[in-house]
Parts: sequence; structure tokens; C-alpha cells
Amino acid sequence: MSGLSLKGIGKTYGAVNIIKDLNLEVIDGEFLVLVGPSGCGKSTLLRMIAGLEEITEGTLSIGDRVVNELPASQRKLSMVFQSYALYPHMNVRKNLAFGLGNQKMSRAEINERVADAARILQIEPLLDRKPRQLSGGQKQRVAIGRAIVREPELFLFDEPLSNLDAELRVQMRVELAGLYNRLGTTMIYVTHDQVEAMTMASRIVVLRAGKIEQVGTPHELYTKPKNLFVAGFIGSPKINLFEATAQVADGQASVHMTDFGDIPLTHPVRSGALTVGVRPEALKLSDNHPMRTTGTIQLVEYLGSEIFVHVKLPSGNVILVHASGKELHKAGETIPVSFEPQEAHVFDAEGVLIENTVKDPAS
Repeated sequence: MSGLSLKGIGKTYGAVNIIKDLNLEVIDGEFLVLVGPSGCGKSTLLRMIAGLEEITEGTLSIGDRVVNELPASQRKLSMVFQSYALYPHMNVRKNLAFGLGNQKMSRAEINERVADAARILQIEPLLDRKPRQLSGGQKQRVAIGRAIVREPELFLFDEPLSNLDAELRVQMRVELAGLYNRLGTTMIYVTHDQVEAMTMASRIVVLRAGKIEQVGTPHELYTKPKNLFVAGFIGSPKINLFEATAQVADGQASVHMTDFGDIPLTHPVRSGALTVGVRPEALKLSDNHPMRTTGTIQLVEYLGSEIFVHVKLPSGNVILVHASGKELHKAGETIPVSFEPQEAHVFDAEGVLIENTVKDPAS
């Protein structure tokens, strides 16, 4: 197993900066997910770690070795790509074994490693098949198996599930999480899908335009996003955002929301524009909570055990409420909407989270 250290890492193509002064410590044995929108630099960063892209500036260390100048073959890592990249003329057994012979490994050891990988991934019945005889999920298992047989210190995954259908992606997420638990090897996984990130990662790195916006556990990113970008990117369905105003009267600071009223704050803030974020599941279709209003249902998305209700507020804003599928509602219905003040995330004019500001009305 091996940790990873990136210090002042940069990548440029001509005059274009892709990665900018990036610093990150990857903990030995963790499952780290790099997530962000297309073009944020996550795949480029992974390829720099793998040795497939030159590092323009900074220092990259795997364990206690600086590897900036080491070729990919000497970095003791394995990478699984978006495409399966299997050799079509070889059966699964030979695809798994390919490359081990170049390491001057005995035939007995090669066979043992192939057998172990096939057992871990449950592809033993497929060893004599050619890639054309495999499903998408089976091909991806073989691609992962080819990485496992090398027994690397570090696994790198570059959007390995993006070519699979929705049902198979869910299944493969579970299998990858199980593989990580069995192997305990450091894994770095790139995806643009925040659901994959939230369900598999021990920690998540949120990237935007080549810079790290926030690093933390899925729970930390969801409950305490540092800025509006992270709040909007993490969470499915997306967070509801409201324009609001900070105001101070008689020494008491508060946030005024057009539809819901005033949220009391514990600390003074400057008067001016703010943004309030409230998660869809924090909103309730009732008037049982301090922050309340009424609205008109525009659309109900019924998903069985849950529903997503689109509600138009008096201001004209349309918000999304996540509710139990046991609740029966229909378009055109006027309904109360409320939430607890502590469920609000308050962001300043620059979009940065104002921490520990919402006052508990019971205090």
C-alpha cells in the first residue's frame, strides 16, 4: 500500500493552465475520488499521477519516492481506463496474464496471480472466452483484473463505469467498493458523477478549473459545503438556492428570505446580498417548522418510495421538495412548505459559506 503527495502541482499546454498550484495528500489505503465538471482537470491530474502526462511544475511522491521523472512502468501502479482496451485475439486468461511475462515472472506465479484475480472478480468461468463473447460488465471486470494481477501499490480509475448502462453501473459500484474492502490498496477514482463519488469514496476532492474547491468525506461535503459551487455540485437532487439579504436591527443580525421570512443569526454579518441553500429533503410539505410559506405544486415526480415535488412560491421561484412516496399530492394543489433554520446554508456575496451563523430558535 502507498500514500501519495502532490505539492505545487501544475500542468500547462502552451499558455493554457490546466492544473494550478495543486496541493493534496492522499492517505495510505484510502479510496479517494476526484470529481468535478467536464474540463476541470481531473483526468489530466490522474494521468500525471500515472506518468502518462508530464508534470509542468511541482513535486509528486508515491510513498517516499519522488516520481516526477519516473516512467509509468516504474511507478508501481495500475490504471483502469474508460475503454476496456482488451486484446480481441486473446482470451480472458491471456489478457490477464499479458505483461506479467515481461517482468520475468515464472509461469507458475503468473498462473497463480491470474487465478487469484479471477476468483476475486468472480470471472473464473470466463477465462477461456474472447472479449467479443463478454458483456460490458464482464469486460470491465477483466480490465480491473488486469490491474489486480500486477499487485500495485496504487490503483487509478479513469471513469471506468461511464460506458455501462444505469443498472450495471449500480452493480459495478457495489463490486468496486467490495474490491476496495478486500484489497485495502490505495485507490484514486475519477468521475463526473457525484453519485459515484458519494457512494464509494472515503474522501472526495471537488475540482473546478484546475483548482481544488474542497476536500472531505461525503458527509462533510454534503453537510458543510465550503462554497456555492460545492453545494450545487454535491447532492442529488440539487440544493435549492434562494436570493436573500443580510440585515441588522437592534444589534441582532438576520437573513431575510422573500418567501420564508427572517432567519436569526448568531454572529454579526455585513448588510447586503446573500444566498441561502436548503436541501430538498430538508423542506417539508407542512407548516410545522419555523421557516414557512405556501406554494402551488407545478409537478409531482413519483418514484415509488419517494416523490419529488416542484413547488412554485409566491415570489415566483420554483423549488424542489423531496418527500415520502406515501404522500399523495397533485399539480395545482396549494400546500404549505417549511423548514428548520438550522437546515439552511448561508453564503456571502462571494459564494463562500458563512459558518455557524444560524441561530437555534430554542436557545
